[in-house]
Amino acid sequence: MSNLDIFVGETSGTAMLILLGGGVVAGVVLKRSKAFNAGWVAIALGWGFAVMVGAYLSAPKSAASLNPAVTLGLAIQGGIKWSDVPLYIGSEILGAMIGAFLVWVAYLGQFSTFLTDPQVLAQQPAEEGLVDQKSAPSAGPVLGVFSTGPEVRNYWQNLLTEIIATFVLVIAILTQGLNQNGDGLGPIGILITSFVVVAIGLSLGGPTGYAINPARDLGPRIVHALLPLPNKGGSDWSYAWVPVLGPLAGAALAGGFYQLAFA
Repeated sequence: MSNLDIFVGETSGTAMLILLGGGVVAGVVLKRSKAFNAGWVAIALGWGFAVMVGAYLSAPKSAASLNPAVTLGLAIQGGIKWSDVPLYIGSEILGAMIGAFLVWVAYLGQFSTFLTDPQVLAQQPAEEGLVDQKSAPSAGPVLGVFSTGPEVRNYWQNLLTEIIATFVLVIAILTQGLNQNGDGLGPIGILITSFVVVAIGLSLGGPTGYAINPARDLGPRIVHALLPLPNKGGSDWSYAWVPVLGPLAGAALAGGFYQLAFA
């Protein structure tokens, strides 16, 4: 794989992942969307299909990682060269930002209507799970379209949840999802991984919204901070380290466990 192949594959694949994944969240939570209030199952299925489409798009060019945590796991396993890791991660974050921007473009009218609705604004910050308004950061009503947030704000519990969920994702990829060369996801492995993401969403997604991907959370959070959205509130940067550090730690544990138990 050339550097250009990695850049094109990971950027385009991650952009597609976030466009479809963020898109299903926008469709479910924004008023005047035909999918409004479709529920958590729709979100979990949407993210699973988003992984599938993004990974199949990326696979001919790169390892179809689309996720710095998966990239780290593959580097520990030996499928990705350590020298390529910065390019993978940079491309994934850029792709996530592009995908988040396209979600905003696709739902421009819904964002405008939602963020000027007095009833919606009056419900904040309770809808973001921020019980203690004095100690919790100000978060706007659309932050969940772009990034994750906990229902119960306990940073160490939230971190542990992300570590566990990402461990499940990465160990499943390393044991079931790799191609014959072991340097990326294979055609059947992509399908398996997509179902694993759905399972994680349904089983482990409730506490934190299951980032399980630092690029998926950080890139769109940056876009949220930059977009000219009225009444959007803060981007909750005090929490942003959890969906970055947690998935990386979970991936490192999964990679180490794979080397001990399966290599």
